[in-house]
Amino acid sequence: MQRTTHAARPERLTAELTTEHAATSRDLLRQVARGTLARLLNLALALAIFLACWIALAAALDRDIMPYPWQVWPVFVEQMQGDLQTHLFASARRVLAAIAFSVLIATPIGMGLGQIRALNRIFSPLIGLVHPIPKVVFLPVILVIMGIGERSKIFLIALILFFQILVVVRDEAASLRPELIQSVRSLGAGRRALFRYVYLPASLPAVLTALRVSVGTAIAVLFIAEQYSTREGLGYYIVTLTWQRLRFEEMYAGILAMSLLGLVLYLVVDFLERVFGRWRRAGEF
Repeated sequence: MQRTTHAARPERLTAELTTEHAATSRDLLRQVARGTLARLLNLALALAIFLACWIALAAALDRDIMPYPWQVWPVFVEQMQGDLQTHLFASARRVLAAIAFSVLIATPIGMGLGQIRALNRIFSPLIGLVHPIPKVVFLPVILVIMGIGERSKIFLIALILFFQILVVVRDEAASLRPELIQSVRSLGAGRRALFRYVYLPASLPAVLTALRVSVGTAIAVLFIAEQYSTREGLGYYIVTLTWQRLRFEEMYAGILAMSLLGLVLYLVVDFLERVFGRWRRAGEF
């Protein structure tokens, strides 16, 4: 009688696990591909609707102030190889600097207010008073105090983003479940460890959400700020170099560049939010 051997069972189990892991990876890749394709189709549909509205408005007005898209696009391509590229990079530099400054300052302050209730009780009335005020009204004061250079424009944009991020991060940190914090403290974690391993990971999706919501406001304020005491930036290009000289095709090329800047920033922040906040979006793909 031949003795039965079990030597092949570990290899068979390993092969089954490998096959299952490969199938899971393929399913995940298909889900990601379907989600990406759906978002690209939505973006294409939005672009088609935008172009249709643009063409209809240009046909209805039938004036030089509203050229057709096919009149603007060649000018945009030409200008992007010259001065428009310089102005676009100047605006992008200001927005990115403001985002970095506001995130680095508002995030730890928001986490501190959310964790320390005594501080939140002290500063919450002040935040509630200042937050609804349109920060662009402080532009003359900021120009007088900080001068007409780059710092004043970056500070104005960062001031708007600061309060958006501060409020969202504070509320997110305050809403963490007490049992979660107690479980981490039971492992010997101090306040610094709580900030690093609990509050910061929990607040990062909130930071990205606040940025995604406020990108449009930041671009609008950038447009206003670049109309004063500067010779570079999309706001200066659109108003001073093109609109005031009745160069309408170039003006719309600048508007298109500013729109693309806002769209790219929105898509990048949205992608980061999906990556770092995927635990909130389980099963969304």
